[in-house]
Amino acid sequence: MNQAHRKIVYRTAGRSHGAITRLVSPGDVGQMIKPFVFLDHFKMEAGRGGKMGMHPHSGIATVTVIFDGAVAYSETTGSEGVLRTGGVEWMAAGNGVWHDGGPVEGQGVHGFQLWLALPAEDENGPSHSQYLPAEQVPSAGPARVIIGAYGDAVSPIQPRASINYLHVKLADGERWTYTPPAGHDVAWVSVGNGALRTGSTVIGREVVVFEEGQAAIEFVAQGATEFVLGSAVKHPYDLVTGYYSVHTSAAALVQGETEIQRIGQQLRGAGII
Repeated sequence: MNQAHRKIVYRTAGRSHGAITRLVSPGDVGQMIKPFVFLDHFKMEAGRGGKMGMHPHSGIATVTVIFDGAVAYSETTGSEGVLRTGGVEWMAAGNGVWHDGGPVEGQGVHGFQLWLALPAEDENGPSHSQYLPAEQVPSAGPARVIIGAYGDAVSPIQPRASINYLHVKLADGERWTYTPPAGHDVAWVSVGNGALRTGSTVIGREVVVFEEGQAAIEFVAQGATEFVLGSAVKHPYDLVTGYYSVHTSAAALVQGETEIQRIGQQLRGAGII
């Protein structure tokens, strides 16, 4: 590999609770890599994981990538269904939404769920969602383009902010170089299967954050390797957090939490929660 490589400035294996490992939170790594503010790696065996139960969000978008298995979802936007291997969820909570999800009965599921902090223009806007089956997710080389654009591939999911989110599979010993788009000064990677080498560092099942800048990042797979990678123009706002929400200001948070409470009252009145 080239002697010049982008340095790793932080790495963590996160904190595990059952089948879910929280790798990024707004109070820690999320400050370094915002707009990427939460990242969970989940691997649930059949019969050992249930639904989350209806819960709210505002100010963020959730992005779920299914490596293997199937997950059922429903939300107060009216969307519901099943996301299978290779499928992608994008749900922009905006001013407020409630949703539920979990493994399909009798099946396991493995993947990542990411939260993105929305910009001020969208954090209290209408909620909306997109659900893509595997065949609708474009690819460029070994990378599936979940959000943004890479090579000749352009995702159907195009948020206002400049963000790339890729799902990459490499064979043992395969080399791959990621060159971020202009202006993307934030970059990170998290491995779900196998391991990666970058420079002299081996990355296992953890998240690593690269130094800010726009240099390319070189990888070599150790074993069959599957991972997610994010890069973006750094979110220029503070992270103002509620229990299920992330906003750019205290006023925006109050507005989102007020809408969450309103929807919650409707759900309780209907006997849904």
